[in-house]
Amino acid sequence: MKRTSRDIRTANRYEVLRQIIAASPTSRQELAAATGLSLATVATLVGELLDLGMITEVGFEDSAGGRPRGLVAVNASGGALIGVDIAETYVHVELFDLALNVLARAEEDMRPGESRPEQVVGHVAAAVGSVVAQAGVAGARVLGVGVSVPGQVDRETGVAEYAPNWDWHDVPLLDLLGEHIAYPLHLDNPLRACAVAELWFGAARGRGDAVVVNLGTGVGAGLVLGGGLHRGVSNSAGEWGHTTLVLDGRLCHCGNHGCVETYVGAPGIMLNLRELSPGSALLHPEDQTATVDALARGVAAGDPVAVKVVRDTARYLGAAIADLVNLLNPEVVVLSSWVAATLGEPLLAEVREAVARHALRRPLAATEIVLSPIPTDPVCLGAATFALEGALRPAGAQRAVRRHTTPARSRTAPPS
Repeated sequence: MKRTSRDIRTANRYEVLRQIIAASPTSRQELAAATGLSLATVATLVGELLDLGMITEVGFEDSAGGRPRGLVAVNASGGALIGVDIAETYVHVELFDLALNVLARAEEDMRPGESRPEQVVGHVAAAVGSVVAQAGVAGARVLGVGVSVPGQVDRETGVAEYAPNWDWHDVPLLDLLGEHIAYPLHLDNPLRACAVAELWFGAARGRGDAVVVNLGTGVGAGLVLGGGLHRGVSNSAGEWGHTTLVLDGRLCHCGNHGCVETYVGAPGIMLNLRELSPGSALLHPEDQTATVDALARGVAAGDPVAVKVVRDTARYLGAAIADLVNLLNPEVVVLSSWVAATLGEPLLAEVREAVARHALRRPLAATEIVLSPIPTDPVCLGAATFALEGALRPAGAQRAVRRHTTPARSRTAPPS
């Protein structure tokens, strides 16, 4: 899709604000050097961000032999952003200030069988209402809500096109949410959200090429290529969890057999445990989180079953990550999301060994494999940046945004 001059201007605004958030306070000269934009362009964009109230002038710094340089910083109180992480077992919502500090959190559990769109929307609306109330922000200050949902999504229309774990097909998710939430809404998926979070604040910061492996109920890979987020032609890049790992292997929700996800996603890990030790006390058949927690405690205690399950899972995961290393030659591979965070260093150590057995020596030598260093929910953080990107679009260019003005009975409206 050809980018218009308006798209490029929005992208440049976004990049300048991103640099200011990362390095407040900073000068226009430093911003020009960091972004590669001309000083005149940066000066114009800084002026626009000042007019929007997103940044503020904070004084001057001496420059060698020249006039003092004006410094700008993010205006943290200039607005609020909400990030929504819809996962198969929970809805987690965080509200951020403009410096992307977390001001409030809310979580709703989703039990098995609670995956109908209207049920998910109800959980999201309740959690969004909760964080706004907790933070005590005026509704006018909420610049937007970024919503991450598993599977393939159309950002422009706000449609969740395909979520295999829920058997969702063409669900108009933003329209449904817009009946309850009065703020601008922006849709994407957790692969993109995690990748952006790592690019802004995590292990991919300052890296040109990175892969963010998202390990949860579902599995995928967020891609940072050439210093930017790689979406693919239909916003479907990164569906690595549905590449074939074992020919004629386990049946996947997507309808194929032997997908990566069926061996290293949380349900796949549970199956690894069940096959090894069907009666294990570590296995909580209806509870993914409890099972993965039990495995982590078991590994820490030296339980041989837990150790073997994590090692077997890492063997599958390492082989699949080696494919990414060989194919994309990234500087860093980041293990992200809740399964990676729970299993932590023991999983990382086994994965590094397994990747070393399968990857080509030259690309492997250039690749670090690390756990995500982001202390909060990376999906919420990344989703909030999608809302920020939307808020930076010029008036009249708010694509992928739903602004519903018809009152709804259970609407989360801006407080008066």
